Amino acid sequence: MVYHPASKKIVMGAIAIIAWFAVIAQFYLILQTTTQTGFSTSKTIINFFSYFTILNNLLVAVCLTSSLSSPSSKWGSFFSKATVQSAIALYIFIVGLVYNLVLRGIVSVTGLDWVVDNLLHVVVPVLFVLYWFIYTARGVLQWKNIFPWLFFPVFYLIYSLIRGTVTGWYAYPFIHAANLGYRKVVINCFFVAFAFFGVGLLFIMINRYKKKPGR
Repeated sequence: MVYHPASKKIVMGAIAIIAWFAVIAQFYLILQTTTQTGFSTSKTIINFFSYFTILNNLLVAVCLTSSLSSPSSKWGSFFSKATVQSAIALYIFIVGLVYNLVLRGIVSVTGLDWVVDNLLHVVVPVLFVLYWFIYTARGVLQWKNIFPWLFFPVFYLIYSLIRGTVTGWYAYPFIHAANLGYRKVVINCFFVAFAFFGVGLLFIMINRYKKKPGR
């Protein structure tokens, strides 16, 4: 099957719109919780941007928007690279995987919260990974790509643990060192790191060995 450039642009635009809506809606919803949490508006905003889920849905939105609207610009060219889009596909896949296997159901959500929650953790991850699979050219990835892909998750983990130690607030319960202790957190992080590494290698293998599009 040969994919027409116009169809790719439509797909990119649709996913970008969904991702932007999900992030903006979640930002609105979390600002409404300041009275319940007791956090200041500034701390609530910092907490919002400290979620791996939010950062990676933002990456999806920015990646597709810049690649679509200004592909020849500095950022458009960067986010159009197959290695960059593959890294984002890995991150957003892990977002969906960890949430649906480990975190789903911990907090009960309804109404708009439920819609946004599923957009962030199911719809955007599934759509972007499908986009990556369909439109990334065969054989453009190399096994060594896995190593730079891990920089961002490692940096995020270090940031989260340091900030959590200082503020007492952790984005996710499985890295809550104050409740679990650092030994348990290290074990949890090992499993997450293994997931990143394993899925990353799987993505590279899929790209290297998937069938060529028909002519």
